[in-house]
Amino acid sequence: MNQSFQVQGMTCGHCVKAVTEAVKTLDPKAEVQVDLASGKVQVESEQDRAAIAGAIEEEGYKVAA
Repeated sequence: MNQSFQVQGMTCGHCVKAVTEAVKTLDPKAEVQVDLASGKVQVESEQDRAAIAGAIEEEGYKVAA
């Protein structure tokens, strides 16, 4: 299932890596695409949306509702 998240606080390549790894820890098969300029994160995963958002927020980023 393709899910889109608006993530605030990402500013660099390290942020992209942190968000990607957070999602992949939850679902190793997930496909993650991050657009740093817009703050948009596209995730292809069968995991629950709330679980993915929670994993991103645990890394210190805010996921817009």
